[in-house]
Amino acid sequence: MQIAVTTPTGNVGRHVVAALVRAGVRPRVLVRDPDRLTPEIRNEVDAVPVDQYDADAVVAATHDVGALFWVDPTTGSENPLADYARATNSVVRAVTENRIGRVVFQSSVGAEKRHGAGEIDGLAHTETALDDTGVDVTHLRCGYFFTNLELQLDALRTGTLKVILPLDQPMAWVAPRDIAEVAVTRLLSPAWSGRCVQAVHGPDDLTWRQVADILTAATGRPIGVERITDNAMRTQLRQAGMTDGLVEAVLGMSTGLRENFVPEQHRTVRTTTPTTLAAWAYDHLRHQVNDAS
Repeated sequence: MQIAVTTPTGNVGRHVVAALVRAGVRPRVLVRDPDRLTPEIRNEVDAVPVDQYDADAVVAATHDVGALFWVDPTTGSENPLADYARATNSVVRAVTENRIGRVVFQSSVGAEKRHGAGEIDGLAHTETALDDTGVDVTHLRCGYFFTNLELQLDALRTGTLKVILPLDQPMAWVAPRDIAEVAVTRLLSPAWSGRCVQAVHGPDDLTWRQVADILTAATGRPIGVERITDNAMRTQLRQAGMTDGLVEAVLGMSTGLRENFVPEQHRTVRTTTPTTLAAWAYDHLRHQVNDAS
């Protein structure tokens, strides 16, 4: 069975590709720029240059594919949800026209709301569109990525993370590599069919206060956390170069989940993955924070 992987250089996709290679699979990778693949991986995959927003190109690139790992590409536009809709059209056409047997889709905790969660609404749209095709699909409802902290290196170096969620509100935190492991086992397993939802919650639900304590211990420098207003966060995001539409979509991922939201999938042995934030931060974040000091 030919397996195709999108975003093969991303936080999750690169681990999916490496795990498939270790499993003896030569995956077909759909990548905007094949030169971004590492040299050692380039010889182990079939790379196809593809813009995921180009439905014709995605259909052509997934000819004869039996299973697909699909990640909606990141967007920086004024209308992120329109971009998600374009990407959704691509995957739906590919699945339908090429009769792809199964799809593993990287979604998010919060997609079960369907509306009112900012950028996550775009993932919800992809979920429902894939469901409507009748394909065997697993939606991975992932927690908050550890790697999102790498977008806040300056704040970590100054010693204060700024967030808009309540500081004592717990949420699922997860290592992208663990998401990839779940994705690969789903891609290779013949034991499931139909529509499945698989939450990937990491090992613990953590509050931002707990996260700050963990990062302090891992990096060896004092790190605190401060709750700021939504408008203050808007200003920060605009100063980072985001369009107004993207700012609202990013804010919505927090504001839409901070009151009366309970994930559809509870924490169980099925949804819990092993890598702790402490271990990840020591291995991956500590040097990034301290080397620039």
